[in-house]
Amino acid sequence: MPFYTQLRAMGEMVPAPWGGHLATSYRLCHQVLRSRDWRVPDSGWRAAQVDAARWHAPASRQMGATMPMLNPPHHTRMRRPLGNVFDRTSLQHMQKSVGKNADRLLDNFFEELRGGTADFCAMVGDELPIITVGEWLGLPSADFPLLRTLTHDQVHTQELFPSPSQLAISDAATRSLREYFTGLIRERRKSAGDDPVSSWIRMWDEFEADQDAADEAVYALALFMVLAALETTSHLLTSLAWLLLEHPRQLDWLRVNPEHIPGAIDETLRYDAPIHMISRIAPEDTELAGVPVRKGEMVQLMVGAAHHDPEQYAAPEVFDIRRKAPHLSFGGGIHYCLGNALARMEADCVLSSLLRRLPGQGLRVAGTPTWAPRVAFRRLMELPVVRA
Repeated sequence: MPFYTQLRAMGEMVPAPWGGHLATSYRLCHQVLRSRDWRVPDSGWRAAQVDAARWHAPASRQMGATMPMLNPPHHTRMRRPLGNVFDRTSLQHMQKSVGKNADRLLDNFFEELRGGTADFCAMVGDELPIITVGEWLGLPSADFPLLRTLTHDQVHTQELFPSPSQLAISDAATRSLREYFTGLIRERRKSAGDDPVSSWIRMWDEFEADQDAADEAVYALALFMVLAALETTSHLLTSLAWLLLEHPRQLDWLRVNPEHIPGAIDETLRYDAPIHMISRIAPEDTELAGVPVRKGEMVQLMVGAAHHDPEQYAAPEVFDIRRKAPHLSFGGGIHYCLGNALARMEADCVLSSLLRRLPGQGLRVAGTPTWAPRVAFRRLMELPVVRA
């Protein structure tokens, strides 16, 4: 976090050496995210960029067609028919199975601890999100490891400065994901069920006379659901375990006061958010914090820095599950995270199951956790744990 302190000291709007600006304060990030005017870097914007290797790569073009990268009216056309995908009724149907899966994964994790060190990320954090989304979409469990790997590889294109080799990995993963989901759509057209993909096919057939166009819309939805749900939720689950194990007094207090689990989840989302940088495009020539921003220019909202802004949070470098403060981890405005309630539910199930096993089975972090070398998308890759 010292880097973010230095960045904020440079001002609310910092010129980026590569062009555009970095917004570092909570105030500015919140303002832009809530605005209906600021745009996302959609396919049209990407096609107009001179950095062809970065923005014209197949994986980047595909991301430009997914819901988070659509601007109105295209976003409205894609989003409105979906309604609230994870409404209270849907979550109630899913909660029992998510809870059972969390218990099973933690059973395996504690069994592994009998022999020494166990990796919480590999055994729980990486596993529960793909099981949850895979079962919801009605996918074969044998496909879960492949989808998890492809998601990890694809996310490179969403970083600030992916290398040529990372873009090649991301492009290959995107091709494999397209092949997988277009095949799935063909299967669901032949044998429809009550799963979300079958439902989206029926929905888009009503809106779109061209079946190829309808299938493309369903593909974009299925791809988005997997990409959005796995990487971010995996980091949340693992980071939640890491921070609580590093703060045993707060963990003990939470065990006695489990009604504060939602607060612990929110503080984790603030302290070490799954996404530390969000891109927005100026709709017209404008100003932010007195700094001119030209139409079409990108502003990187440094959410990770904003979450440690002392103007917004008292003692921001302190992890405090009783903080009850807002955060920007789920974005804002029309692009507010569609799966935020599902991510919270998965975290609640994991933490509730973990607390039931304590303090009889005390734990501590063994060694240094490993993070992926990223800027935008955080990923806690390894969390070695042993019995205390």
